[in-house]
Amino acid sequence: MSELNYDVIVVGSGAGGAMAAYTLTKLGHKVLMLEAGRDYDPKTETPMFNTNGDAPLMGSGNVDKDFGFYDATVDGGWTVPDEPYTTGPDSEFLWWRARMLGGRTNHWGRYSLRFSKHDFKGFTRDGLGADWPFEYDDISPWYDKTEELVGICGTNTGLDDMPDSPEGILQPPPKPRIPELLVSAAAKKLGIPTAPMHRAVLTRPKDDRQACFYATSCIRGCSIGAAFQTTTSLLPMAKATGRLTIITDAMVKAVNVDDKGKVNAITYIDKKTKQTHKLDAKVIILAASACESARILLNSKSERHPQGLANSSGHVGKNIMDSTGVSFGAHIPSLEGRPKYNEDGHTANHLFIPWWGHKKQENKELDFPRGYHFEIGSGFRAPGSWVGGDLDGYGKPLKDIAKQAYGTYVGLALRGEMLPNAGSYMEIDEEVKDKWGIPVVKFHWKWSEHELKQVEHGLKTAKKILETMGASFTKPLPKAQDAILKGGQIIHEVGSTRMGANPKESVTNQWGQTWDCDNVFVMDGGVFASNPHKNCTLTIMTLAMRNSTWLSKQLVNGVL
Repeated sequence: MSELNYDVIVVGSGAGGAMAAYTLTKLGHKVLMLEAGRDYDPKTETPMFNTNGDAPLMGSGNVDKDFGFYDATVDGGWTVPDEPYTTGPDSEFLWWRARMLGGRTNHWGRYSLRFSKHDFKGFTRDGLGADWPFEYDDISPWYDKTEELVGICGTNTGLDDMPDSPEGILQPPPKPRIPELLVSAAAKKLGIPTAPMHRAVLTRPKDDRQACFYATSCIRGCSIGAAFQTTTSLLPMAKATGRLTIITDAMVKAVNVDDKGKVNAITYIDKKTKQTHKLDAKVIILAASACESARILLNSKSERHPQGLANSSGHVGKNIMDSTGVSFGAHIPSLEGRPKYNEDGHTANHLFIPWWGHKKQENKELDFPRGYHFEIGSGFRAPGSWVGGDLDGYGKPLKDIAKQAYGTYVGLALRGEMLPNAGSYMEIDEEVKDKWGIPVVKFHWKWSEHELKQVEHGLKTAKKILETMGASFTKPLPKAQDAILKGGQIIHEVGSTRMGANPKESVTNQWGQTWDCDNVFVMDGGVFASNPHKNCTLTIMTLAMRNSTWLSKQLVNGVL
């Protein structure tokens, strides 16, 4: 395929890549997509109706299946065979990769919260990190389009941390569970709001996708298309235009340039045949995930681009952020012995606790910047290998204790904003190569005082809420540095190719177009200028739709 019979090459089939391909093909452009993972069809491969009892270890995870035996990530995880990565001294970082069509959208929690005006202008508010090169009002109409296309359930709340959607965009949320209502009542006593979580799960049929009927955990994938993933929505819709060609098992090695430094081709390795292919390229979109796209750019060194492609600023690989994460929970006595019934709903929490502290931070009443939210873990679930409660005994008395404790554990999982720091970045490890001969990534990681103080505040708040619900604690709270999860463990890493208002401090402009190479775009989480406490996928898709639409105009007008 050496001749240009396509307008754009897209690398990656996850949230950003699939949205870019969908948008461009709908606007009449021919797209070639390269996916490093294998082909995957959730309609035939999703184990939606298997029970935990059918699986080894009652479905629990192991090193090959981090999120359980039935995790939809059929090829990938924090450990990928033949694709190592390294870490610097005193650094711990976990890099999740999904080597399959659809990428991480087959796995994600599907939390879909808009960033607010606060989130785009954090530097203006507190002088830390960097602002985004546009306002919330610039992206708001694109959030509308994305939410309508993807299908998001939830409600408008009027809270300053949750911008409202236009009337009729959001689908109805599922009703709260009993434990979630108890959390809500306790939080209200402390002046903390709760709200229905916004999730990319259909509660009403849409297009050829069906509404959720609470069959199983969303993390297994969804053969009926209720839980959004690109393999049941954007990719089929793009292919239906007749303008999308997909090559799977295509491991991109580098982006190539001509004698003048102009990008003109891309090189990939066919993982099945191990053959190297070089494709002519008019426009390239990197959407391989934040750190994979940065890896490609850093590995694309040439005489004209000695620091790697699009890296004259030196910012490729810098400014990496993940979400902070910590969990804290307790047994709630008032939930003992309640009648047993199906409390599944769609997977995960129906209510959550959004960030409530913007005003306190403006008044300098808190000792940390930015915010966090709590995701509530509760309810009756399908039995697995682990049972909560204080169990002791044998036979029927033990069963009675287990039944009494079933559904009484309530957990609060903190997800918070991290600020970029000089100690958290990635580079190429020239000493180590993967199976395909491509130099691997070396990660460096450090949590700053900002994140540790935030987690300390979150632990104290979670304890207050649970105590208000009736929980009691005999042990002191853990220290923040011991409780906080490792970098990469929340799988929200962003910022490695951040966008900005000038080429000295950023890699791309507001359209994801690299400052150095006008025909190379980045459309994954790498372009994030900050990492608000909300799941990043909705904003990745929204930016990809907005920026692909802008790219289409450049192509139509002959600018590119």
